Amino acid sequence: MEVLHAYQILDTPPESVFDDLVRLAAFICDTPISFVSLIDEQRQWLKAKVGLPGIYSAPRDLTFCQYTIQSNELYEVEDASVDPLFREHAMVTGDPKIRFYAGYPLITAEGQAVGTICAIDVVPRQLSAAQREALRILGREVVAHLELRRARIQLEEEKTKLEGLLRMANDAAESLYLNGGQNEIFIKQDHKLVRVKTTDIRYVEALGDYVNIYSGRERYTVYSTMKELEAKLPAREFARVHRKYIVRLDRIIAIESDAVIVEAGRSAELATSLLPVPIGNSYKSALLSRLNLI
Repeated sequence: MEVLHAYQILDTPPESVFDDLVRLAAFICDTPISFVSLIDEQRQWLKAKVGLPGIYSAPRDLTFCQYTIQSNELYEVEDASVDPLFREHAMVTGDPKIRFYAGYPLITAEGQAVGTICAIDVVPRQLSAAQREALRILGREVVAHLELRRARIQLEEEKTKLEGLLRMANDAAESLYLNGGQNEIFIKQDHKLVRVKTTDIRYVEALGDYVNIYSGRERYTVYSTMKELEAKLPAREFARVHRKYIVRLDRIIAIESDAVIVEAGRSAELATSLLPVPIGNSYKSALLSRLNLI
């Protein structure tokens, strides 16, 4: 039952692949009735069928298929009207007056029989060796499609879980960012680490192997590369405008043809000092795409 329920197939709508297999079984075995059934604790449920109009399930203890799943081989009844197990069966004595039954168990990868593929006729008969082998092949094909269906469902579930985890991670990152998760850096100065808020940084200037960080009225010189420093600054707040300059976006006062005008600091008299920073041609389009242009 655990294996059967893992397929998540009971009471699902018809699917063309299973419909095609039962039509093929009826054609090969030359019978008016064929079906794929799955058997749970109390019933036999028909996933696909040819014939038996209006019948979709039956109590498990009244089915032919309950005997088929007890073996790993084809189960065949040549004439149900004289068979001790079935001669009093309601579907033998009444409509559709079953006489011939052949069923092959659906054996899963775990070795469990979860249902059958059957061919049924209203006259006594026998299958040929070729028809028996064909029914076995079709039974294995049904199981293969059950496995493919289960794998697809599992992939979809894993995809949904992954998308949920990514949303959670993005939400967490967004929350961390909005709450100041990347709003400060530590700078090594005179054998000590100095905490600097990124909101105070106006711009960054590269000088050979060193980088000058202009924060408020302070200037910090560190041994680093622009690439390393750019990775540590909040990407939403800073932009690389030149191979030698990084500026804070909300400190840009104006943009000229080949330079950005940056607020470099304020004097004691509250006067604002402005600094033109050159714009590199390879950085200009990226900078403009981040600005709210009208």
